[in-house]
Amino acid sequence: MTRRALAAAALAGAVLITGCGGSGGTTSGSALPPADAAQVSGDITVLTHRTDLIADGTMKKYADEFTKVYPKVHVTYEGITDYEGEVKIRMNTSNYGDVLLIPAAIAKNDYPKFFAPLGAAADVSGTYDFTAKATVGEQVYGLASFANANGFVYNKSVWAQAGITTWPRTREEFLADLQAIKAKTGSTPYYTNYKDGWPLTAWTSAVGTTGCDTLANDKLAAGDPWAEGSDLRASDTLLYDIVHGKLAEEDPATTNWENSKTQLATGRIATMWLGSWSIVQMQQAAVKAGKDASEIGYMPFPAQKDGAFCSVVAPDYQYAVNVHSAHKPAARAWIDWMLTKSGYADASQAVSAVKGAPMPPTLKPYSDAGVKLVTLSEEKTALVNTIDNAAEIGLQKPDYRQHLIDVARGAASGDLASEFAALSKKWNAARKDAGS
Repeated sequence: MTRRALAAAALAGAVLITGCGGSGGTTSGSALPPADAAQVSGDITVLTHRTDLIADGTMKKYADEFTKVYPKVHVTYEGITDYEGEVKIRMNTSNYGDVLLIPAAIAKNDYPKFFAPLGAAADVSGTYDFTAKATVGEQVYGLASFANANGFVYNKSVWAQAGITTWPRTREEFLADLQAIKAKTGSTPYYTNYKDGWPLTAWTSAVGTTGCDTLANDKLAAGDPWAEGSDLRASDTLLYDIVHGKLAEEDPATTNWENSKTQLATGRIATMWLGSWSIVQMQQAAVKAGKDASEIGYMPFPAQKDGAFCSVVAPDYQYAVNVHSAHKPAARAWIDWMLTKSGYADASQAVSAVKGAPMPPTLKPYSDAGVKLVTLSEEKTALVNTIDNAAEIGLQKPDYRQHLIDVARGAASGDLASEFAALSKKWNAARKDAGS
C-alpha cells in the first residue's frame, strides 16, 4: 500500500483496496525527466480540454510560474472543446502537440506508437501512483493529471426538499428518491448530458463498485460484462430505468454540459453521475450563481457489499509526450511541474497522482461514512481494449449508452433485455476471437 493509500486509510472510516498490473513496450525516444532546468529549452504546445481554464487565465498563470523554473521554455496552450473527437483524428498525423492528454479511444497497446516513454515502471511508480494505467512493456507512457472517486454529484437542498435524508442503498431506493424529487420539487431528478456524450462514459467507472472488487476490470476479459450480478449490468440497468421512468430531462438531444453545471448548482437539476472532479466545478458554479457551495453533495453508487458502499478511485486523463515532439525534455518538465508544483490537483479538489499526497476535502463525506475506496488492477486492460474494439461496443465512448437511452425513451426499438443480449453476444464473440 502506498503512502497516499495509507493517508487515505487514516481518514476516519476510509478503506482503500488496491490492485496492480501492466504489460508489452519499447524505450526508444524516451522523455525522461531533465536533470538541469537551465539547459531545458524549446517552444511546446500543450493540448487541453480545459478551455474554461484558458478563458479565465488560470492556464496562463501556470505557464508563467513554470517559466520561472524553466526560463528557456515557452508554453502555448491549445484548448479543444471536442477533445476526444478532434485529437483522435489529429493523431493520424504527427501534429498533436508536444504534451497532450491521452484520448480514451486510444488502445493501451498502441501507446508506444504515439507517445514517448516516460521511464521504467519500477522507477516512475516510486514517485507517482496510477502508473499501471499507461504501462506497456514495463515502460510508462502516461502520468495521471489526477485521480477521481466515482459517485453522483447532487444538490443537497433539492434532495432535502424531497424529504430524503440518507443515501439510497439499492437501485430501488435510488429510483424511489428520484420519483420523490420529481413529485415534490421543480427539479429534473437526473440529467444525462446525452448530447455532449462524454459524460456518459463515466458510467463505465462503475466497474468494481458494486462488488468492491479490485480485479473487476481484469475479469471483463474472461467473461460477459452484462451477466447477472455484474457491475455494468447494474449501472446500465440503473441508467435505463432512470430514463424509462421519465426521471431524466425531457429531450436528451438538447442537453448542454456547461449549462448543466449552473442548473445543478441552482437546483434545476438534482443529480448527475460524474467523477469527483466535478464537485469543485459545481461548487464554483454555485458561488457564481449566488448559492452556497456547501449545497453540492456527493454520494456513492446505490449498492453495498458487506454493509458498506464502495467507490472506485481511478486516474483521470493522463499526460503524455508526443513521440514526434522535438522538445521532449521540455514537455516532460512541464508534466512533472504540473503534477508536483502547480497545485492543479488541489485546486480541482482531486486525488493527487503524487505518492503521499493527502486525500481532498471533498471526499470527507466518503471517509465519514466508511465508503471503501477501490483501485483496479490494470493487468488485463490491453486485452479488454482489444476485445472492446473488436466488438465495436466502446466502453469508453458514449455511443452505446446513447443508444441505450434512445431505447429507454422509445426513440429506438428494443428493450433492456434485448440490449443486454446484443451487447453480450458481440462481446463474447470478440472475446473468443481474441483467445480469451
